[in-house]
Amino acid sequence: MQSEADPLVGKPKLRVLFLCTNNACRSQMAEGMLLHLAGDKFDVFSAGVEPTELHPLAVEIMAGLRIDISGQRSKSAREFSDQQFDYIITVCDWAKQTYPIFLGKHKKFHWPLEDPATVDGSESEELEAIRKAENQIQDNIWLFLEFLA
Repeated sequence: MQSEADPLVGKPKLRVLFLCTNNACRSQMAEGMLLHLAGDKFDVFSAGVEPTELHPLAVEIMAGLRIDISGQRSKSAREFSDQQFDYIITVCDWAKQTYPIFLGKHKKFHWPLEDPATVDGSESEELEAIRKAENQIQDNIWLFLEFLA
């Protein structure tokens, strides 16, 4: 239910792009999380500067939160180069450093998150790293929503 005090009520959806290196884990989780929490106010996308494939443990972690990202796919930032966004949020330092050019004015945010997909350990260690990233993403999304309010 939307509050009458909500500044985004009645306005067009804001377009948000989450950008990371591989679009395998962090940006995918951020896309799913923002859609889940406020998808009625945002058109949300994610992409990578060097896309690979959706990490299965990210799908598992998000499913535990009742957020289904299993239908998402890893996408190249080039797929969005002709589109305009209100906000582009990089979730890793490499994406920030190699930031592609996008059309129009947009605000940039940077959330420097460690890449849980690079953890080379047991499945439980990988899950722990992805849970840590998920917690950081959730905190950042709540701060982002507060910023917009």
